[in-house]
Amino acid sequence: MKEKLINSISKYIKLSSEEENSIETFWTEKTLEKGDYLLRNGETCRTDNFIVNGALKAFYINPETGKEEILYFAIENWWATDIESFQKQKASIYNIQAIEKTELLQINYHSFQKMLLEIPKLERFFRIILENYLGSLQKRLITNITLDAEQRYFSFIENYPKIADKVPQYLIASYLGITAEFLSRIRKKYKPS
Repeated sequence: MKEKLINSISKYIKLSSEEENSIETFWTEKTLEKGDYLLRNGETCRTDNFIVNGALKAFYINPETGKEEILYFAIENWWATDIESFQKQKASIYNIQAIEKTELLQINYHSFQKMLLEIPKLERFFRIILENYLGSLQKRLITNITLDAEQRYFSFIENYPKIADKVPQYLIASYLGITAEFLSRIRKKYKPS
């Protein structure tokens, strides 16, 4: 499992075999069954999480409607963490839950800090990961402001085909801010005959 993490890191920075071995000692393996929570609203996010296999959803419950509002999905080779809760070690405002059986590599906050001290070049890797995440958040914000529901759906399918294949349609609808019924109509409208 740790080989996938090392491969992911190696796409951005060059690691020596000693650094690879050192990195591996900081991470532990965890398996979530479908429906298991990685994090619940109100808990402190104690780990940063790299997904080896599976899929997760991050969501909050809208206090006015009682409905689940999807914030993001995370699949193989992605990260799933409440960054603010993890970095500040304070309560999370959302939940992270397994959509399917999911294998993770986890590192706790203190081990993460120690790893960065021992291998300073990892700061660059995690900066790149955060920049990519910020870019995707900006893109999502602009998409939500400027595109109608159909355009948002097709943009999602184009940009995240692996997620679209793994995630149930009702969750995609929540992510897009539309009802499952409306998404069904969009899909039916454009379904090849």
